[in-house]
Amino acid sequence: MARVDYINDPNAPKANSIVPSVTAVACNEAGEVLLIHKTDNNLWALPGGGVDVGESVADAAVRETKEETGFDVEVTGLVGLYTDPGHVMAYDDGEVRQQFSICFTARITGGELRTSSESKEVAFVDPSRLDELNIHPSMRMRIEHGLAGRAEPYIG
Repeated sequence: MARVDYINDPNAPKANSIVPSVTAVACNEAGEVLLIHKTDNNLWALPGGGVDVGESVADAAVRETKEETGFDVEVTGLVGLYTDPGHVMAYDDGEVRQQFSICFTARITGGELRTSSESKEVAFVDPSRLDELNIHPSMRMRIEHGLAGRAEPYIG
């Protein structure tokens, strides 16, 4: 399903849903961050997605990372809560979601790199190369916060 992200755009459609979602900042031993090239909006992003009924948010981050990248992870901390009502995602089925994302840090424990129906590319990216990739501003903020090792989680 295709998607268009809007942030602080007065012409954006009005949100008609809110779905708790998660993302995970996981790095390899070289300090490169695990990213996916998404199939729905053609942007680079952290692995993540919606929380399923009956699942904890940490379990959702583990599941989504495995599904989209092939890697097993263990959640190690909280980066922040990203709930900007000015950030909406419009899907081609008419759903327009208000952002509600919980971002975690995670440690890779196994698995091997592979793509999925949601990720046309999976890569470890050196933080110095992030500006070379097409990354939504909200996702870029999560990546930067996750790599910074902030003492307190972001709440916004």
